[in-house]
Amino acid sequence: MELIRSIHSDQRGQGMAEYGLIIALVAVAAIVAFRLLGTGIFNKVTEAKDALN
Repeated sequence: MELIRSIHSDQRGQGMAEYGLIIALVAVAAIVAFRLLGTGIFNKVTEAKDALN
């Protein structure tokens, strides 16, 4: 019975899983932001490059 209690109360894996989910969410948000803003940023950099030439 003590073994079952110790296994049930051990939450170290739960914390690691939560950190993993947070990292995955941040990665997905960054990918979406780069996809949405990537073309606009590329065009602005190209305009600046052309203005300097």
